[in-house]
Amino acid sequence: MFFSIFDSPIGQMVIEASELEICAIGFPSELPLENPNELSEMAKEQFREYFEEKRKDFDFPMAQPGTDFQQKVWDELRRIDAGKPISYAALAKRMKNPLAIRAIASANGRNNLMIAVPCHRVIGSNGDLVGFSAGLWRKKWLLEHEAKMTSTGQSTLTF
Repeated sequence: MFFSIFDSPIGQMVIEASELEICAIGFPSELPLENPNELSEMAKEQFREYFEEKRKDFDFPMAQPGTDFQQKVWDELRRIDAGKPISYAALAKRMKNPLAIRAIASANGRNNLMIAVPCHRVIGSNGDLVGFSAGLWRKKWLLEHEAKMTSTGQSTLTF
């Protein structure tokens, strides 16, 4: 495995890559030794652009192991526009599975590709920030960053 470390405005991110794809992105308490490859450095550059408000989505190759259902949830997460967070209930409706809110929330929580697969864009039905393993303060920062980047503005976000 290959690792790039990126000093983001919300902490040191670790980007883990195989020869073919990005496998994990996160904010671990202990950093691995940096051992980059071309792919992890490509992802690092795309994150730099994201934090500089020059990019909303990511197009580097990425994959993570998961069930068919989890893969469907993660695919749907990538369809949520930056600056337009949605609720778990709305996500369940979009997936034509309105009774699967808990299963969708569970799959969302198992996402290992933070920010690139934007699990942070899913909020509680009442607008509350809920469930983000990297910390709710980071989720809030990311949502505010995307609102600013897309000129959505704070007024449409309810957290």
